[in-house]
Amino acid sequence: MSELLPGMGLLPSHTPAEPRASSVVILYRRARDGVGVEVFWVKREKALAFAGGFYAFPGGKLDRDDADVPVQGAQGEEAALRSAAARELFEEAGVLVAEGARSLSPEALAEARSALLAGTVKWSGWLLRHALVLRAEDLRPAGRWITPPSIPVRFDTRFYLVELPEGASASIVPGELSEGAWIRPADALARWSDGTALLHPPAQHALQVLSEFTDDSDARARLCMPPYCPGFVAQRIEFQRGVRVVALETPTLPPATHTNAYVLGTGDLLVVDPGSSDVKQYAKLLSLVAGLKAEGMRPVAVVLTHHHGDHVGGALAVKERLGIPLWCHARTADRLDFPVERLLEDGEVLELDGPLPQRWRVLHTPGHAQGHLCLVDFRSKAAVVGDMVASVGSIVIDPPEGNMVDYLAQLMRLRDWPVTTLYPAHGAPVPDGPGKLNEYLRHRAQREAIILEAVPATGATLAEVVATAYADTPPLLHPVAERSALATLEKLVAEGRVREESFTWFRLGAGA
Repeated sequence: MSELLPGMGLLPSHTPAEPRASSVVILYRRARDGVGVEVFWVKREKALAFAGGFYAFPGGKLDRDDADVPVQGAQGEEAALRSAAARELFEEAGVLVAEGARSLSPEALAEARSALLAGTVKWSGWLLRHALVLRAEDLRPAGRWITPPSIPVRFDTRFYLVELPEGASASIVPGELSEGAWIRPADALARWSDGTALLHPPAQHALQVLSEFTDDSDARARLCMPPYCPGFVAQRIEFQRGVRVVALETPTLPPATHTNAYVLGTGDLLVVDPGSSDVKQYAKLLSLVAGLKAEGMRPVAVVLTHHHGDHVGGALAVKERLGIPLWCHARTADRLDFPVERLLEDGEVLELDGPLPQRWRVLHTPGHAQGHLCLVDFRSKAAVVGDMVASVGSIVIDPPEGNMVDYLAQLMRLRDWPVTTLYPAHGAPVPDGPGKLNEYLRHRAQREAIILEAVPATGATLAEVVATAYADTPPLLHPVAERSALATLEKLVAEGRVREESFTWFRLGAGA
């Protein structure tokens, strides 16, 4: 991702996606040692577009068929939501919460589960055929959460708390889920704390409540009253402990509409990339920091990954409001029109005191921008990567600031560091960091081969090369594609595979 290129103009105001109705079940059982409870959590397959690689609870969006299922004690939407919850719990965990379920053999349940997953039977028809009855009392409300408006795919999710029925067992079917297991909530939170289990706010809150379980009714009351959640939308998003994100609407390149600002630390705090100049946007970031300060935390600096406008738009305002210095690389500082208090260099370590101390290694990663930096956490190997990768949109390498040789070298360096979760400036975290970096390297290699093929021995202009090599890209984006194509052509020239003369490129070693 880059700042807007000349002629692109500002993006229109962001219109949030309409949330889709969905249901989730927090399934628990009494711990075998009699102390507290265990919950059944699942890990979503990393390739899934929404929350891939995250840990969560069984659930999903409503199907049309869910509204056709009668639920004792509920009507209309409340009935449909419970129907969806019961269906998703059965499909994803193999647990059927319905009156009459114990009359079915394990083999019959397994066969029905497979058929539902394959779409060869309808949920409503199967329940009716086996005289199974859903009851509202078996699926008790445990909160409501709506995906923040910055996320491209959004859900309006009702949560239900369900104790594992007697005689039932839970397991997953590999596919959309890669793991499923019973775990003590405190152990799950420990994994969230060390960065080995990413959680969205609803799951984090549920685990915190259930780690102090006394009884069902108390747990449900607390589940329904999460903090920092006005209008059912989480205002604190902390995917792993001490890594918080605030998505700020910025004038960036489509399809991205926001730039992620990060607040790192559990005592001392770093504020990374306050990118929006709109006071209404960076006020969200300041509000989060104010809340953290009230809890005893202390912001120590604003850190910039690089100088592009969608990363530095609010930097001066935020640093002045908080009364803290600005830190960045020298090649970023000399492109800014406001003062920088500290220049960061490759290999430096930024130490943050707190209940969970953090040490962030500074990596100088030029390619997208000459002063680009990444921060890598010593403990979890998570990395705040700015515009090295994006989970929404693509990365533009724009000469002369951008350099494709440098960019590819830094992708390999990050991959081999090694890193774990990547926290990009645009889009959701990437749990499989090395996998994403390899994906980028493969994509760039494939695109380079296509660009080289588009350069004839007789010569072609940059626009002609792009028209051929980016035929799969909408023409509106060809001016942006030209910049990365130029960076690739410069790399090919340096390697002796292409020559340039008067803004025309000729492939060497190709037949006329």
